[in-house]
Parts: sequence; C-alpha cells; structure tokens
Amino acid sequence: MTDISEGVPFRTQNLQEGNGYIKRGQTLFPCPSSVVTVLGKPMGRIILEYDFSLVTKSGHGVRPAEAEAMRLISRYTTVPVPKVYHTNFSSEYDGFIEMSLVQGFPLEGTWDTMDEKRKESICRQTWDLISEIRSVPSQHEGIFQCAADGSPSKDPLLEDLQSPPRPLTSDSDLRARIYERYLHCGGSRYEHELPNMLPKSDHAVFAHGDIAPRNIMIDENGNITGIIDWEYAGWYPDYWEYAQIMRPAFWGDWSIWMERTAPERWNLSGINASRKVLF
Repeated sequence: MTDISEGVPFRTQNLQEGNGYIKRGQTLFPCPSSVVTVLGKPMGRIILEYDFSLVTKSGHGVRPAEAEAMRLISRYTTVPVPKVYHTNFSSEYDGFIEMSLVQGFPLEGTWDTMDEKRKESICRQTWDLISEIRSVPSQHEGIFQCAADGSPSKDPLLEDLQSPPRPLTSDSDLRARIYERYLHCGGSRYEHELPNMLPKSDHAVFAHGDIAPRNIMIDENGNITGIIDWEYAGWYPDYWEYAQIMRPAFWGDWSIWMERTAPERWNLSGINASRKVLF
C-alpha cells in the first residue's frame, strides 16, 4: 500500500483494487481502515464502497437497465438485492448508480472449500431465488426479449448486427438472431442443423442473466444474503437462466451442483454450439 502521507487526486485511474482510502476534499489518502474501498475495476468501470454502507458503480457500460432491474426485483419479489438510491446517466451506456451495500461476502471466495451438504444447500437456495426472479411481470407489451428497461440485450448471442437494433418480438425472432450471428461470425459446422438444435420457448421470464458465485453473497452460515450485478437482467426465454449457469466457468464444480439440483433442464446443444463460435 502507498505511504499514507502520499495523497492522490480522486480519479479512477489513481485507485487500486482492494485498497482503502480516506477522502479529504478531492484528495484520497491510502489507509488500512478505509472510508472508501475499491471493490473492483471491471472493463473500464469502477465499483467503490463508502463508509461500509454505500456502493457506487460508474463508468462506461453502466446502463439504466441495471438500476431498473434492481428496482423491479425489489418491487415484485423478496430476493435480496442492493437498494438503488440515486442514478445519473450521460448516455445509454455511461452512468452512475448509487446503492446500498449487501452484507456478506462473495460465494466465489469459499465455494471450493465447502462440503457437499453446504454446496447443495446454496444451490437449492439459488434455484429458489431464481424461481422468484422469474415471476417479475413483463413491463413491455409486444416484446419477447429485452433488458429490464426495454432496451436491447447486451448478451453476445443476441446483439443485433443492424443499427438501430430490431426488436425481438417472439421466440422465432430470437432463434433467428442467434443463427444470424452464428453465420456472421463464421459458424459452419452446424450451418444447416443449428436452427433445429436451438431450444424453443413459448414464453419469456425475467432472468438475472449472470448467476454465478461472484454475484452471490453469503453469510458465514452459508445463507444467501444477496444477488448483485444485474447488468444483464431482463426478459428471456424460459431456459435462459439455466443456459447461462451451465456455461463453462472457473468455479470448479459449481455448474455440476447447479445441474444436479435444477428443478428443470433443457437441451443446450444448440446454445453451446453457438457459443463456441461467438465467444
């Protein structure tokens, strides 16, 4: 850590992940007992914790849809999420969200050390919360898939090749979009088979879109205290959350346990074939 006597201007580029700082005016002084802590700096954004109670997320890629997702979850479910206090957006893709701090610690830090009983318990808790998340009613009539605020999805499988993006008004539209992107990115192995390999869905449900150990907060007893990072949330085909959870990940046997405890399963051969080309 930098010498406590060395202050730095309060600018994103001066803040180091994991460090704590005292803020005096527009100058930050590193300190062991922080008032401002850098929680992360993912892809040009910065996440700060203030006074052990408040979190801000700002920068390019912070969208109104993320704040709206947390508001919807708070309104329609009992799923523990950060409470949104204030937002400010200079554009659809650049903004600031001020929210409450979720107590606990990320599951990713302890998952590999847990015994089977605790892993099973956490996965069943997760599926119970997902069931609640799915109950959030659609706010956008005539749209099959969209982000929480009605804007287009950021998911690489679904981003439109055209501008402005075309709305996805049905499951057929969504499958056609995935197929279009597959061919555009050079997919050839399943050029003729992919449309029939993709799962079909007769209804859309609300989904977090990135349920993973890094976004699940737990307490010391293995109880889930919150779900964070709602930037991909929106309405998707009913299989989508399951498909996202089953992606290859870096958390050991996480997806194996989630598969084992899943209340419903889908054939993901088409989704997986698409991902190999698009990711």
